[in-house]
Amino acid sequence: MSDANIVIEPVEGKQGRAAFVDLGRQFAAREEHSIPQLRSEQLELVDPDKNPFFGHATVGFFIAYRDGRPVGRIAAHIDHLALELPVEQGMGPGTGMFGYFDAEDETVAGALLTRAEEWLRERRMTRMIGPISLSIWEEPGLLVKGHDHSPMIMMGHHPAHYAVWIEKKGFTESKRLLTYDLDITSGFPKLVQRIVASGERNERIRIRPIEMKRWDEEIRVVLHILNDAWSGNWGFVPFTEAEIDHAAKKMKPIIKPRLNMIAELDGRPVAFMMVLPDMNETLKKVNGRLFPFGWFHLLRWLRKPMGAGMRVPLMGVLREFQNSRLASQLAFMMIEHIRRNAVADYGSKRGEIGWILDDNKGMIAIADTIESKINREYAIYEKAISPA
Repeated sequence: MSDANIVIEPVEGKQGRAAFVDLGRQFAAREEHSIPQLRSEQLELVDPDKNPFFGHATVGFFIAYRDGRPVGRIAAHIDHLALELPVEQGMGPGTGMFGYFDAEDETVAGALLTRAEEWLRERRMTRMIGPISLSIWEEPGLLVKGHDHSPMIMMGHHPAHYAVWIEKKGFTESKRLLTYDLDITSGFPKLVQRIVASGERNERIRIRPIEMKRWDEEIRVVLHILNDAWSGNWGFVPFTEAEIDHAAKKMKPIIKPRLNMIAELDGRPVAFMMVLPDMNETLKKVNGRLFPFGWFHLLRWLRKPMGAGMRVPLMGVLREFQNSRLASQLAFMMIEHIRRNAVADYGSKRGEIGWILDDNKGMIAIADTIESKINREYAIYEKAISPA
């Protein structure tokens, strides 16, 4: 089905990017459980001068119009670092991506996906995956389960029918990403308690909070462990030095030292766990805008996020220790230390771990052992692109 009244235009300049972001915000506002994110942050993510992702990527933004009215949007992009990775890790030569996908109806969705495919084909891509908006580290996947509740910080929320529209354009599911929900008010099972207690008696192991006075050094330790720990994972694209510097600056205001742990073995950092208080409830109150009064609510929340849920977006153990009992022991120890602090310092009741790849047996085993349950699932789709 086609519609001759649909025109798809490329986005150009600052005003075009603002229109692209605002259109996405309009679509998100229609969803009952969607949380409005900070508009200023969304604008920065699509700005080539402010997001270091553009330093290794080529990106095209598009808006669909019907009779002059905006009715959808999409991004098509090529991450040149991803092209250098092994095909078995989900990326590799010829892999282009789409993201920031919103559409008023199936006809608009089809037209947008076709335009993104054409853009990628023109640049000699042979495979299209998504949605990924824009970096794999930002907002990967389409929500396919868990539409009945709001997402935590830095997680997407999408209408259920988007999956149907994407699949009707010939896309098949490539990978599923899982998030796990858990009650953190009570202790973990006795098995976990014994493993933690054993580790706490081991003089070689030290679990310590991130030191904010050495923040720039600490975040580099964390992200370099991450680059090593995740290097064999599906979809992995390494952080560049520019992205590490950018992440250090952006994350510092929301980092609480007693919620972010580094594990040391004989004085050497070998693992980490990063936890972010869930800002989304506050963003909902200010409708994603800092002015005129949103900044006041946000600053007050940042000082003491009482009652906030806690999300574990990133954790990792150096590859040389993976698939060992030490790796799981360090993970349980960091989880337990952070759980205690979240409850004691902020009165938190719930945590969320994710995303986790659906074939990451080690992390799934840890999530199962602490009796967490899957609460949201995201799908990444793929489609072969025929030569031009």
